[in-house]
Amino acid sequence: MGQLVSVLIAIALGVGGVMVLFWLLNRGTELLPETWEQRLKPYVFVGPALLVVGLFLLVPALLTLRNSFLDARSESFVGADNYQFLVTDPAMRTAIWNNLLWIIVVPAVSVAIGLAVAVLADKLKPRWENTSKSLIFLPMAISFVGASTIWGFVYAWRAPGTPQIGILNAIWQGLGGQPIAWLQSTAVNDFALMFIMIWLQAGFAMVLLSAAIKNVPEETLEAARIDGAKESQIFWRVVLPQIKSTVVVVGTTILILVLKVFDIVYVMTNGNYGTEVIANRFIKEMFTIGHFGRAAVIVVFLILVTIPFMVVNIRRFRAEEAMR
Repeated sequence: MGQLVSVLIAIALGVGGVMVLFWLLNRGTELLPETWEQRLKPYVFVGPALLVVGLFLLVPALLTLRNSFLDARSESFVGADNYQFLVTDPAMRTAIWNNLLWIIVVPAVSVAIGLAVAVLADKLKPRWENTSKSLIFLPMAISFVGASTIWGFVYAWRAPGTPQIGILNAIWQGLGGQPIAWLQSTAVNDFALMFIMIWLQAGFAMVLLSAAIKNVPEETLEAARIDGAKESQIFWRVVLPQIKSTVVVVGTTILILVLKVFDIVYVMTNGNYGTEVIANRFIKEMFTIGHFGRAAVIVVFLILVTIPFMVVNIRRFRAEEAMR
């Protein structure tokens, strides 16, 4: 009971303190001449948010950049040694290659599945459309760790001749095949892990693309049908060009998520059997090996790779806003 009271008091003081802060800042600007009031008022309301962002995002980023030039204990300057580690360490090369493979496969397949479901569901009656979309979107409610645990049972492997608890191997053995160690086989394990991410993100892609398709003007579709265009031609030449910006935004959003993928790999294989990815390598360098300099350079690398895709997303959002 005491903890509950403490939480309520903290919430009241926090919310009340923020309200009082903004009221005082707003009141202070109103006492200034009108010209200065108009100049300063936007900064009054944006300023606290910028301060928080600078304090909790910008400052740690700058400290991380500094640490990337230091040794394992962040005590001595080592120059570009940690950056050399990025391209010479075999485990890092494997992680970068795997991340590149994830970048190529996951966004493309997720967008393709989401787009296919959005188009096909749009042809159904409203009741069946809502049902089908709900089923595809349902995995979005599951955390990455939860999804990995679920698919761990799907991919589970036991020795041939013993009862298989993994659904895939149970079916495969029932058909007369030998059980496959899905997560230990380097030929398929990366794609098995990617499928979990696709399963989670296809619903996200479907929701946004479905909304974009429904916003395509009906007049353009009717004009194409009157001109004798087939439904496939209408999709490729009329619908898809009009939702291209949404496709790009969805693809880049999933791509940024893929760059930071960690939970799935950590839970399923912990990077073993050739499945290492950059974020999981960071955890090992930081907490298992204890080399802060290498961990910092991995974070810097991820930031540098992520920035261009964030810029693309921001430009697309601005372009869409300008067209409205």
